[in-house]
Amino acid sequence: MESKSNGVLPPMSSQQTSLCVLFADVSGSTRLYEKLGDAEALRAVERCLNRIRRVIDGHGGRVIKTIGDEVMTTFPTVDAGIQAACEMQHRVTDLPPVSGVKLAIRVGFHFGPAIEENDDVFGDTVNTASRMAGLAKAGQVITTAEALTSLTLAVVPEIREIDALTVKGKAEDVRVCEVLWQEGADLTMKAAGIAPVFVIARLFVKYRDTELTLDSAHGPLTLGRDMGNEIVIKDQRASRNHARIERRRDKFVLVDQSTNGTFLRIEGENEVVLKREEMILRGHGTIGFGHSALEQGIDLMSFEVLG
Repeated sequence: MESKSNGVLPPMSSQQTSLCVLFADVSGSTRLYEKLGDAEALRAVERCLNRIRRVIDGHGGRVIKTIGDEVMTTFPTVDAGIQAACEMQHRVTDLPPVSGVKLAIRVGFHFGPAIEENDDVFGDTVNTASRMAGLAKAGQVITTAEALTSLTLAVVPEIREIDALTVKGKAEDVRVCEVLWQEGADLTMKAAGIAPVFVIARLFVKYRDTELTLDSAHGPLTLGRDMGNEIVIKDQRASRNHARIERRRDKFVLVDQSTNGTFLRIEGENEVVLKREEMILRGHGTIGFGHSALEQGIDLMSFEVLG
């Protein structure tokens, strides 16, 4: 399902704002039209869409457009979007079958910067949300891990990560997640200071006076004596391009490409020497470049996996 907001782009002077863009598409309507004919099937689909619109209104959303059996809407926050998505599914599921045909909806959403112009919404966030809805099957709510990092609800449904997929227009793979709304608790409950249950891992590293936090937006972190590396290692035992740290889905992997090896010590475990090998970083610890990470008073990098 492609975004229905494509066309002439708005002027560059348009203001961007962060929005939760959500697509809800009625599934099973084709069979209904074939079985009942246009007029009766249209009435059944409209009942379904009316329930969706009432949910949108109840959560402070705005219907951007309805094309056929699909509704495009926006919400000011991810909290409102995920609550609305789950309630939509519950309300449509409660509808009785029509002549033996059970209608269902597919829902996809994403949160990010979008351009609002002439009662329409444009931008990459819209296209990504449309792509999520296109991936959804009947009765599913699909979103991105990136959107879920903006959740502030204390109580949310269970989240299941599906895969990292290539999405047109995105340089990096998009981590795709399913919201398991059937198991959802009371989504109206909130409590300040309670973190969302879905946390995206980050990696904190420190070398001398340099401190960095790697997240999903950060590319591979290069390490070595060559000045072209993101972190330049001063120790002469390090290779010019000694190692790199890559993010792979929700893991951070240390990859050795050196002559003398990379010495990894994870707190509470024995030291491991990597020689043209790689290892997932866990917990916290230290890294030595061409020498033991247990030695004192020499150049070491410390790390900690956060979240």
